[in-house]
Amino acid sequence: MKVSALAENLSGSEIIKIAGEINELKKQGQNIANLTIGDFDSNIYPIPTELKEGIIDAYNHNQTNYPPADGVLALRESVSTFLKNRMGLEYAPNHILISGGSRPLIYAAYLALVDPGDKVIFPTPSWNNNHYCDLLSAEAVLVETKPENNFMPTAEELRPHLKGATLLALCSPLNPTGTMFSKKDLEEICDLVIAENKSRGDDEKPLYLMYDQIYSQLTFGQHQHFDPVTLRPELKDYTIFIDGGSKCFAATGVRVGWGFGPSFIIDNMKAIVGHMGAWSPKAEQVAMAAYLKNEEFVDTYLDELKGNVQASLNTLHQGFQKLKAEGYSVDSVEPMGAIYLTIKIDYTGKTTPDGQVLNNSADVNFYLIKHAGVAFVPFSAFGTGHDVNWFRASVGTVTLSEVEQMMPRIGEALAKLK
Repeated sequence: MKVSALAENLSGSEIIKIAGEINELKKQGQNIANLTIGDFDSNIYPIPTELKEGIIDAYNHNQTNYPPADGVLALRESVSTFLKNRMGLEYAPNHILISGGSRPLIYAAYLALVDPGDKVIFPTPSWNNNHYCDLLSAEAVLVETKPENNFMPTAEELRPHLKGATLLALCSPLNPTGTMFSKKDLEEICDLVIAENKSRGDDEKPLYLMYDQIYSQLTFGQHQHFDPVTLRPELKDYTIFIDGGSKCFAATGVRVGWGFGPSFIIDNMKAIVGHMGAWSPKAEQVAMAAYLKNEEFVDTYLDELKGNVQASLNTLHQGFQKLKAEGYSVDSVEPMGAIYLTIKIDYTGKTTPDGQVLNNSADVNFYLIKHAGVAFVPFSAFGTGHDVNWFRASVGTVTLSEVEQMMPRIGEALAKLK
């Protein structure tokens, strides 16, 4: 039986493959610390109490019919105020689109801007851009990044690829690394986009910038989030932001995302999201609209969430730095934002006690799952080669105690490799 060429050629998720291995081992009674999922365990990180009560109240008041195609007006107004107060970004409600989480917004931005064969530029590692290019038959230009730049792309790395491109997809804090743009580095990239657009004629499609800042409220210490439009206001006509409440309020299952940008692009995205039926549930929208208005509630929740996430990330980082100091071939990058730590486990080519050679990062990962009871995600799941020995560790579904307990197991498992 034939299916579409798209369906036949679409690559599967490496993360789902890892999840399958974990589930099989759990069925056998093994306890696996699962650091693979970019999610929160709601028993460890519940959503804000006030938001939960607001959702229940909205359902009790029968807010269960279709929402407006662009989102409930009260929520778009609340988001507008939220953006202005917290980031200095001024976007009117008609420049804001609500959807069922941020993923439909990313797909809608691709569909609204990118034609088959158009060139889309994005760094590796990054989340899912390669799959969106496959869905649209776009030309994917994967720009390899370096650990010395915290896996964030630089202007010099992007410069050779901008000519003729339609979309530059960036994310900060970055999934999968948890690292962020510095002000200087993002300014230099913005200047490249401005210069490229000045070189194009009126009949040419401009170079658009999609900026995913879904983790912008989860930053740590002295690390500060920057965005293109604040740094270069002339980019406002070319920049589409991806944002929402899923990560900053540990509300991934609540499904309230918001995108914002030029009204003519947002209008087209609205039609696409409407045809997909990818609306956020109305009750959740009503509740989020009320919740965002109370800055005291938001600040209190964010302070606690960030403190707990940072404690787990710091403990994991310190654990890997201790292993490094003891002579293990590992490393990690200081946590900056999001719920992720970038770790290096350079054991490709080593042999397990039963004689199996670990040929790539996936083999190393599955070895740790079986022998250390710990699961990470290799950067190969985010567009790099399988020879890259860097991994994403997500702390949203594990406790601080679990993080502390896993480090000796990792050391013992690695010590057995020859």
